[in-house]
Formats: sequence, C-alpha cells, structure tokens
Amino acid sequence: MMDSMISENVKNIELSGIRKFYNKVAKVEGALSLTLGQPDFPVPEKIKQAVINAVEENKTTYTSNEGIPELRSEICNYLKGMDINYTKEEVCITVGGSEGLMDVFATFINPGDKILIPSPAYPAYESCVKLLGGHVINYDLEGDEFLINCDSLIEIIQREKPKLLVLSYPSNPTGCVLGKEIRDKLNNIILENDILVVSDEMYSSLSFEDKYYSIAQCENIRNKIVLVGGFSKMFSMTGLRVGYVCAAKGFIESIVKVHQYNVSCAPSIVQWGAYAGLKEALVDVEHMRQEFINRRDFLYNELKALGFEVTLPQGAFYMFPSIKKFNMKSEEFCDSLLYNGKVAIVPGSAFGSGGEGYVRISYASSKKELAKAVERIKLWMNTYCNL
Repeated sequence: MMDSMISENVKNIELSGIRKFYNKVAKVEGALSLTLGQPDFPVPEKIKQAVINAVEENKTTYTSNEGIPELRSEICNYLKGMDINYTKEEVCITVGGSEGLMDVFATFINPGDKILIPSPAYPAYESCVKLLGGHVINYDLEGDEFLINCDSLIEIIQREKPKLLVLSYPSNPTGCVLGKEIRDKLNNIILENDILVVSDEMYSSLSFEDKYYSIAQCENIRNKIVLVGGFSKMFSMTGLRVGYVCAAKGFIESIVKVHQYNVSCAPSIVQWGAYAGLKEALVDVEHMRQEFINRRDFLYNELKALGFEVTLPQGAFYMFPSIKKFNMKSEEFCDSLLYNGKVAIVPGSAFGSGGEGYVRISYASSKKELAKAVERIKLWMNTYCNL
C-alpha cells in the first residue's frame, strides 16, 4: 500500500552514493573519514558576528523572495572581479546551491526533456532531473584530466536535441577547472545551437589557477546561461544554507516563481552573514584557498609515491585517483579500505558510470589527518593488495 502511493519519479532515484557510503563509515569504529565536502575551517568571525547582530537587531522577518538587495548587489561586485556581469535584478538568493539547482531545473524541465549531464559528476544533477521527469543523457569527461570532448559534445547535441547542458567547474569530484580553450569552444557550440546552460560554480572561490574561466563570462550568450553559486564552501558555512542563482531577467523572474513557492526566501539572518562575508571576510577565503593548495600538494605527492595514477586538481578540495591497476570495482576498493584499513573515501561509481575505476578523496581535513590516512592506506596496500 505505502509503496503504491510513492511517485514513480521518486522511486526512480536513490540516496546519494556519497551519503550511502558516509552511512557505512559511521558504523566503523575508529575510521578516518575523507568523504564529505565540508571544509574543516570555522566560519569567519565577521560572518558569525553579522548573523548574531541580525538576530539582535530583529532582522528575522521574511525578506523579499529574491533576497536582501545588499547581498544581491555584493554578489554582483564579487562576480565582476571574475569578469562575470550581472545586475542585482538578475540575482536570486536561495537556500544553498542545492535549492538553487532544483529551482533552475524545475523552471526549465518538462517531462521527457533531454538534459545533458557530465559523467563523472555531482550525483544531485541526475536525481533532480529524474524527479522532474526529465531524461538524462550523459556526456563523458575523457582521460584522467576529465576534459570535455567538444567534437563529441556537438554530435550528441545535434543528434539528441537536448534542452539543457550542465557544466560544473571547478568540479566535484575531479577538481578540474574550465580552461580558456574549452570555454571558447563551448561558447561557439552554445551560440550555434538551441540549448541553455546551467553552470554550477559552487567552488569558484577555490580555483587554484591564476585566471578563472567561466562560461558565464561570455557576454554573447548571456541569455542562454544560468549560473548557480553559493557560500557553503567559500565561507565554510555548509549548515547555514545560502546560495544564489544568476540569470538574464526573463529567466530569473520565472526561477523566482519556483523559489517563492518552494521556500519563500532564504533565511534572513544568514543572508546578512553572507553579505558581511563578501564585504569583510575575503581574506579568510584566501587563507583557506592557500591551505587547500598546501594540502593538495602534500596528498598528491604522497599518493604518487604510493604508486597511484592521479592528476593534480586545480580547484575545489577533491582528488580523483585511478584505481584501475588494483583490479577492483570502486565500491569493492572503498569497502576493503574502510573495513580493513580504517580509511573512508568515496567510490567513483557514486558519481556516475564515468567515475568507475576512480575514487574521490576529500582533502578538506588537516594535513595531520591526511598524513595519518596515507599511512593507513600504505599499510592496507601492503597487506591486502597484490600489485
């Protein structure tokens, strides 16, 4: 009886593979977890104080559906520093990037619409599309650098006629960033085809390259682009849930409709916190970014010394080494490492078929914890792996 009452779209999705594996970890005493995408830094003091001040000043009522104008304006100033141009009328504040993504997909997807999603990729994209009755078409990211094959992408677009193309840079799970050459090729593809782009740039503040490239920088296709961002990773405020969506006015007005009936508005006091962060805590972001670079370099060198094939990530805080030489599926590899080595990492299969043969390691933990994990991995390899 109960099962028959559940929507078929809900039945067709599963709990995130990341969370499923995290739930296993919780049952293994003494396991060292490098699974979740959550920085181990505290929320910057300026943000904490702004949230407290907002409570004490009774800024606890509804805001406009779009969010407080001060934050929307400051987001525009921040993005302008990356050569991305929006006005505050083209910005909607959401309950984290997750709500932003769902609002965007709900705005554009009719049942049966084809949506292009990269593989490997953050699993929420596919689940959101399936919940709305859309049809997922994967485009593979190629090689250990997980690059878009633009020729192959053109063929898929011309054959399948998809409505949306999802981009995700810097990438979860690979840590790859969008380079200028591929950005410019994508610009031409989008310009010449009847397709919209959803660009998830949640990790934009954690790009390690000197120059940041985004499809949203391409002014000639700005009416075909929706940008999703947020502050969970940027300000280490994952539990405070504030993100944003940017799009041309004709799109943002419709996205706000979905947002309005979904949550009314993002939490008022957290909006003031994010505003203070953009105004006063970017130095904290830069400190965190530099520390992630140090951790990345440490983990990369250690994994290479252990014989892993791994590409140096240029953003976010994930490493995605190949495990193909171990002759194990990614879930089998991670299960053995968890139960026998007491180290938890995420199977690549959690990120789609393109992730099989890889594992995701989060370096959002201290270098001391990473060093301890490396020692355990080394011991596990010597004991359980016949290489």
